Amino acid sequence: MKISRTYWALLFGVLLCVPAWAQEGTTGSGRYDQQIQQEATKALHSKDKWKNVTASTNDAIVTLDGSVSVLMDKLDAGKKVNGLDHVNGIRNHIQVSSDVADSQLQSKLSDKLRYDRIGYGATFNNLNLKIQNGVVTVGGDVIDYPSRDSALALIETTPGVKDVIDNINVLPVSPMDDELRIRVARAIYGNSTLSRYAIDPQSPIRIVVKNGHVSLYGVVDIKLEKQVAEAQA
Repeated sequence: MKISRTYWALLFGVLLCVPAWAQEGTTGSGRYDQQIQQEATKALHSKDKWKNVTASTNDAIVTLDGSVSVLMDKLDAGKKVNGLDHVNGIRNHIQVSSDVADSQLQSKLSDKLRYDRIGYGATFNNLNLKIQNGVVTVGGDVIDYPSRDSALALIETTPGVKDVIDNINVLPVSPMDDELRIRVARAIYGNSTLSRYAIDPQSPIRIVVKNGHVSLYGVVDIKLEKQVAEAQA
């Protein structure tokens, strides 16, 4: 079949007529790089805590470099820049300045977490920590998301922490478990042998209840007290 010259001319014309939006697309998201760079730099200069942080932009991806004092400042910088117009992603390479030994950090964080959420069901939360080269892995069980968020915020704002791995389990909502928690707590802390632990705000005996299963954690002075706590539960 012969194709007319008119058809070829029409086809060639269609190929040449590229819409304006398609022409713009060939430049990629990089057409906003200068604007993003200016806005990112302005945002970082707005806070003294980011004075040692720099930003570079390529195809709407912003790379953050430099150093901050605490992990929370690193995370906040990422969130701040990621919220700018046209930003498609963040590479957060900010370093957390730290000369705190892991053993010192372990002791400091353990003390803070034991006294966290006092008056908000701390007796029914149990967390554990593992620290390696400033990276904190936190696990365990808590009764609600505010308890989880509070623990993470406490860790992220502690000098010396370079990163956090969150393995915290939020226990399922259960009125039956809630009732059982109260009953077990009264049985343990109301016992004459263990009553002295009731005045300690850190709740040395932690009670974790999940689907009717009770687990006890913590530290007591003598083996007899451990046996009494188990018997009461």
